Amino acid sequence: MSTSVLITGGAGFIGSALTHRLVKAGYDVALMDVLHPQVHGERAAIDLPPSARLFTGDVTHAPDYDAVLRLFRPSQIVHLAAETGTAQSLSEATRHGSVNVVGTTQLLDALSRSTHAPDQVVLASSRAVYGEGAWQCGSEVFYPQPRSHTQLQAGLWDPQTPTGDPAVPLPSCAGRTEPRPTNIYAATKLAQEHILAAWTAARDTNLSVLRLQNVYGPGQSLTNSYTGIVALFARLARQQCPLEVYEDGRIVRDFVYIDDVVEALFAAIERPAGRPRCLDIGSGIPTTIHELAKKIATLCDAPEPVVVGKFRDGDVRAARCDIEPSTKELDWRPKWALEEGLRALLDWIGEQPQLPVQPRDPTPATTVLK
Repeated sequence: MSTSVLITGGAGFIGSALTHRLVKAGYDVALMDVLHPQVHGERAAIDLPPSARLFTGDVTHAPDYDAVLRLFRPSQIVHLAAETGTAQSLSEATRHGSVNVVGTTQLLDALSRSTHAPDQVVLASSRAVYGEGAWQCGSEVFYPQPRSHTQLQAGLWDPQTPTGDPAVPLPSCAGRTEPRPTNIYAATKLAQEHILAAWTAARDTNLSVLRLQNVYGPGQSLTNSYTGIVALFARLARQQCPLEVYEDGRIVRDFVYIDDVVEALFAAIERPAGRPRCLDIGSGIPTTIHELAKKIATLCDAPEPVVVGKFRDGDVRAARCDIEPSTKELDWRPKWALEEGLRALLDWIGEQPQLPVQPRDPTPATTVLK
């Protein structure tokens, strides 16, 4: 059994929670993290078990990897380190490409220099790789083009169909849905998948790719403007601020609680892939952003959310997944209902020091033409 795990980006939201789970199960865990201020703010304390070894290092810097691998020879690697700002990636493409793509190739080169091949690499990929995903119009399944700035500015929210008739989005599934990224972040995540698939095949290393939907819950950064809509809405609603809902409010997402994601990653580690596998991890339940905002506002007795008609270039209209292949492969199933998870997040936020709410993803949003 593989008993030692290296987690890149291990001091972050998902990594720290996974570390606790692995240590509790008896694993020897080491973490590599640059502790970027955008993610960690100015906080000095990081919630990690005492036995976990934290190496401060930059995944784009080869000597940092070399230093870690001289001291720790992991039987498995969980690759979490990544820049994650969807809109931010359009204006900081080099930063995303450097961390997400070069940071992955630096890991592989360091493994080659150390002559060490782990038993398995687990990549935390993203639902973003699908782009708009597959839609259905009548009996026809098609892949729409990315929504253009002109289309969004005209308030035409749904992707255009071949016939002009209404269409519905289909749940994404790695076994049948083609990846078609619509922003640079998504393209870098898909590049990670391809790079790792090529290297692990040549080294006879197992590969598990888990495409995560929108992860939320306690432990999420409350200072990172790109951290996710759930944490932002929760903080604003607690302060009795009206929640701004973009487009027409009918953007669809699949919100999955942190504990469910950790259990999926843990299952992938406990049940290493016998062949390369790519799985979707989410709740399996679609929720519109307006529905999310109303649930949070109700829980906080906050003002009614306001649909404002703003939009962000690069965003997709609908994202949800089919989790049945994951439940069968990993013997895993999400346990947290959305309202239960929101209550847990709100309770946790109430225990944290009061911080000023950062503006929503500061990449400028655009309002539809009147």
